[in-house]
Amino acid sequence: MSLARYGRWSGGPDPLAAPADVRAAIDALGERMLAGESASAALHDVLQSGLEGQRGLRELREALLRRRRELQRSGTLDGTLQEVRRLLAKAVDLERAQLDTDPSPQARWAQTELDLLPDNTAQAVQELAQRQWHCAEAESTYQQIRELLAREAMTQQFPGFGRRPPGDAAESGQTPAGDPRDQLKDFLADLNRLLGAHARGEDTREQFAEFMARHGDMFDSDPQDVDELIDELARRAAAAARLMASLTPQQRAELQQLMDDMLSDLDLAAEMSALNDTLRGLRPGYDWSGRQRMSGEQGLSFGDGTAALAEIAELDDLERSLTMRPIGSTLDDVDVEAVERQLGPAAAREVRRLQELDAELRRQGWLHGEADELELSPKALRRMGQSALARVLADLESSTRGSHDDRRTGSAGELIGSSRPWLFGDEQPLDVVQTVRNAVLRTAGAPAAAAGERARGSIALNVEDFVVAETEHRSGAAVALCFDLSWSMYAQDRWAAMKQTALALDHLIATKYPQDVLQLIGFGLEAQVMSRAELAAVQPSGVPGTNLAQALRLARVHLRRHPRAEPVLLVITDGEPTAHTLDNGRPYFAWPTTTATVRATVHEVDECTRHGIVINTFMLGDDPGLHRFIEAMARRGGGRVFAPHPERLGEFVVRDYLRSRRSRR
Repeated sequence: MSLARYGRWSGGPDPLAAPADVRAAIDALGERMLAGESASAALHDVLQSGLEGQRGLRELREALLRRRRELQRSGTLDGTLQEVRRLLAKAVDLERAQLDTDPSPQARWAQTELDLLPDNTAQAVQELAQRQWHCAEAESTYQQIRELLAREAMTQQFPGFGRRPPGDAAESGQTPAGDPRDQLKDFLADLNRLLGAHARGEDTREQFAEFMARHGDMFDSDPQDVDELIDELARRAAAAARLMASLTPQQRAELQQLMDDMLSDLDLAAEMSALNDTLRGLRPGYDWSGRQRMSGEQGLSFGDGTAALAEIAELDDLERSLTMRPIGSTLDDVDVEAVERQLGPAAAREVRRLQELDAELRRQGWLHGEADELELSPKALRRMGQSALARVLADLESSTRGSHDDRRTGSAGELIGSSRPWLFGDEQPLDVVQTVRNAVLRTAGAPAAAAGERARGSIALNVEDFVVAETEHRSGAAVALCFDLSWSMYAQDRWAAMKQTALALDHLIATKYPQDVLQLIGFGLEAQVMSRAELAAVQPSGVPGTNLAQALRLARVHLRRHPRAEPVLLVITDGEPTAHTLDNGRPYFAWPTTTATVRATVHEVDECTRHGIVINTFMLGDDPGLHRFIEAMARRGGGRVFAPHPERLGEFVVRDYLRSRRSRR
């Protein structure tokens, strides 16, 4: 038998992962756009919040911030200086103890030299460099300082330095072949040549491959090209610069002198200085001078402190990219590998799923346009309208006032006694008797098998047998929906209900009653005819004004274009008219409202009444001025007035439209 072995999938995206739920994303986008957000802002919010069962970018950012706080509390940045001071004090104490047992004048003089050591740690270490030690243990302790500084000077920039054999870079004395100091000088010289060639724009692919073959063990990561190498080096160099800037002036001066002296002793000062200058030039956008506050009980070494600050900088970069600010930024800017380093593979999968969702919304044609000016496609608008209508119909279904649908036979019109062959798309009732008669006549001369079927009481119907009963002609409707876009609609949380209602009615008419003609009219300081896309994208303007007069004029023009259709005029508003259009075409606004505005609006109400157009109004709010005006308008024009709660606005508007269809002949 052959054995099968299973392991973690590593061949790219998980082939068994659930596909991106773009429909759920579009529904979430629609809810936010109903509340007044643009498509770009709505998508940004969906990606930040995530979908059901999936973390969004906001939750991932919170995890990054928690990790950042942990690093900030991991220790102080003067750990190397603290350790140097500890070793220096230990070496001096051991030397003093040895000298106390020696009564010779040379011992007294050596003791005096210790007494005269400067308080500055770096200067004291430098003065002791040429000392003739009397205590072997003290000398060994002092050498630990030099070893520590040599290690810290290099590992802060090259983490792999501590793993490179042989020997110790701080040893003094003879320099055999393969001495670490020569190896470091060769390494830095090769690195500076590589970076210099890259800065000059030369093709460095072959040179990079040779460099990594010789010196790849000096790096923790595995850079794949010169740019990745520069990114790693510059991040650590900038972190080291921030570490120095975060120390007190005295600490910074002492540590800088210690490092400079050690690099000079290693004959590496010039190469390291050239490297830092090159990195600053290649990555000027990095933070080279910022300060970072750190806390904790333990002092971090120079290398560990640099690593911590580099990690904090990476966390900050990730946090900014996951914020996706300004709106219009894309998830392509997020470094998924960095997310995996900081938060683990689960978080990286979440980001990839959101990237896939973002890409699928465009690839499948739900969104189009630039990132900061996204627009819903017609398909997405239909989905948005369908969802809005579904919510409205769900309210109707649960309402105790009865069903929204009229299921009476013959609802298409009164029968007139004649019939005609059925055509695809017909809504008229079937003429059952004539349909069966056609099938019987068609099969009358058929073979015995068909006759046997008739004997058993079954008749086979074909498409050509079907006949529909003709009804009296009933015209469609011309519908105008005027909705208030004034700032108060948004400020009083009525905006979403208004947009949902308008989209639901638009979708209902487009899909169920295509013979009806709907025009959407939004009115604020001015009124305008709006398409479905414009309705979905409209946002609060913050400009005051309720120009109902102009909205009624536009509605009247639309309804009169269809003289054979039943006129239906619906108005949604939450405030009395406060604006009208002057003779020169410019809008005029005043609060409290003026006689001129009221007169202009009443004139349009009268014009609608004169042409047989009844205005049904849906009031949102309890403003006394609104109630007085709307009730007077209803008495003048014979329309009906509704005062629904915003959550039931869609139910009232759709119910009124359906009622008008049922009552039409």
